[in-house]
This record gives sequence, C-alpha cells and structure tokens, in this order.
Amino acid sequence: MFFGISDYGSFVAAIVLFLAIPGPGNLALITSTGKGGIAGGLGATFGVIAGDQVLMWMAVAGVATVLATYPAAFVAVQWVGALYLAWLGWMMLMAKPGDAPVLNIRPRQYFQQALAITLLNPKAIVFYMAFFPLFVDPSVHQGWVSFAVMAATIAFLTFLYGLGMTLLTFHLASRMRANPRIGRWLEKLAGIFLIGFGVKLAISK
Repeated sequence: MFFGISDYGSFVAAIVLFLAIPGPGNLALITSTGKGGIAGGLGATFGVIAGDQVLMWMAVAGVATVLATYPAAFVAVQWVGALYLAWLGWMMLMAKPGDAPVLNIRPRQYFQQALAITLLNPKAIVFYMAFFPLFVDPSVHQGWVSFAVMAATIAFLTFLYGLGMTLLTFHLASRMRANPRIGRWLEKLAGIFLIGFGVKLAISK
C-alpha cells in the first residue's frame, strides 16, 4: 500500500495509458507548441493540469452524483463543451494565410485555452468518480490524504508527458517552418479533429 492506494504501480500505468489516448487535451498541447514553441506547450500543459485538478476534486466532492441526479445539468455542460470545441475547430479551418492565429502566441492564453478545453469535458468528472475507487481499499484508505496523493501523481505524470510532447513537437515543428504550407495543412487537420471531438462529445451517451 502507498498512502492507502491499492496497487500504486497499476494506478501509474493506467494514468500513462490514458494520457497517451488522443483527445482535445493532446491536440491543444500539440497545437500550442506548434504556435508558441516550448513556452506555449508548457502553458498548455499547465492548463491541462489545472483543469484536471479541478475536475478530480469536484469528482471527489461528489459532483458526479449531482450531475447524475440532474441529467439536464450534465447535458447542458456537455453541449457547452461540444460547441466550444466545434467553434475552435471551425476557426482553425477558416483561418487564411496572414490571419491572426486562432491560438495567440502567448503562454498565458495557451494556459487559458487548454484549461477551458479540459474543464468543458464534464464526462471527466464521471470518469474520475469511477476510476478512483478501483485503487482504493477501504480498510487502509487514508481519506483525503490518499486522494491528494492520487491527484499529485496525476499532475506529475501529466507534466512529464506534456514536457515530452512539447519537446518532440517543437523539434518536429522547427523542421517544418521552412515549408509554411505544411503548417497550414496541419492547422486545418487539427481543426477537423477538434470539430470531431465536439461532435463526439455532443452525441455520446
């Protein structure tokens, strides 16, 4: 047992696996690095971490139960998140050469962008509510301390993952700067994926 967490190694492995699954957070991280370099990527990384921490502690506090009790609230937040992702994707699709970037090249805005994308995924609350009990043994659980260690572990692993993705993306982006057309096509592709994530969030049950 590690601070009342059952099978801490499996807990870490599961988080690493979930981090690698393609999603809006990963896309925000890659896009931010491509637009704002390492500073932009790190800003997005901290935005994802902050959003995840908010959702995790909301789950721990039982917000998922409230959302399950009042489905209309869940659906409303779900649609807000879907519309936001679709709007962001549409802006990227419609961007023309010379237009101001959809994601401004300043770390503070990258942080806000990634934070918003993370917070506007209400299903993350339900996911954490279902995920945490898998690694909790009531006989040795240490209450808030155990949850705090879980949250800190997720934040640390997310930072390492975000740093690695930022450095890799920055390295690849530096090779493509000589051909701006590639960058524009990648932006269009990112926009399509964002719209797809928004649609998936809207129609998922």
